[in-house]
Amino acid sequence: MLPFVVAGVDGSAESLAAAEWAAREAARRERPLTLVHAWHWHPRQGEGETASAAQRSLGRRVLREAEDRVRAAVHGALPRDEQVEGTATEALLRQGERAELLVLGSRGLSGFAGFLVGSVALGVVARATRPVVLVRAGEEAEDEHVPADDGSGSTRTAYRDVVLGLDLGDPCDEVVEFAFEAARARGARLRVVYAWQSPSAFSLGPGDIALVDERRRAEEWQGFLSAVLQVWREKYPGTEVLETVVQGKASTALVRAASSASLLVVGHRLTDRPVGPRTGPVTHAVIQHAGCPVAVVPHE
Repeated sequence: MLPFVVAGVDGSAESLAAAEWAAREAARRERPLTLVHAWHWHPRQGEGETASAAQRSLGRRVLREAEDRVRAAVHGALPRDEQVEGTATEALLRQGERAELLVLGSRGLSGFAGFLVGSVALGVVARATRPVVLVRAGEEAEDEHVPADDGSGSTRTAYRDVVLGLDLGDPCDEVVEFAFEAARARGARLRVVYAWQSPSAFSLGPGDIALVDERRRAEEWQGFLSAVLQVWREKYPGTEVLETVVQGKASTALVRAASSASLLVVGHRLTDRPVGPRTGPVTHAVIQHAGCPVAVVPHE
């Protein structure tokens, strides 16, 4: 069986947007789509079977609505659906382990407040061992494409850039490959962003770049970035790559780049922390504030 794309749905606007995005992505990847609804029953005396039946009935309605949205949005889409029992985070993690990609919704907020990413989505992103994409409510197919000549939304124009946030101190192959594959599938340009900050006198160590002026320091980082990407350019000769090196905070640079992107790709190191699984500060910031879908790719 081919690897498949999974979308978690709960009837919310953000999960329906995620289902539609997942259907488009499954079509791009030529993969089957599975819609999953998770429900958790807390048993109370005397109503076990009734409560269970009600939950399953609700789950069927949620899945039917998502299926209708997917079929209307993507011609020829034939999603399968599945109800799973258990807490949403645990159930989605189990589904994600068997999938090529897991897609979840995040609630869009206005202005500078960014996006409200619920505890379920954050818990899944922090612990997933497969890539997870977060999609905001209201995300539509037109948002992935550059505007038409008259400024209106269109799905007939070229795709917007795929943006990759790259850590030159830890340029993991899994993250880079995911971004190149996403750009290839869309026929889009890949914009690779690296943000650097001037080291303090106390933070420099042996081998660190400590050139006198910032211009030369930026040139050094640009050279490192080009060297890291050279093998990937050769592997994906049909993908146009734009290298961007900026001075400043990585989260700020990536959120800015995401404002005109179809997809933002970042990595997440799988580490055991004393306080439990969590995302790093850059990943946490971009999934809260990026203005496009965000793919979080786990790596060792």
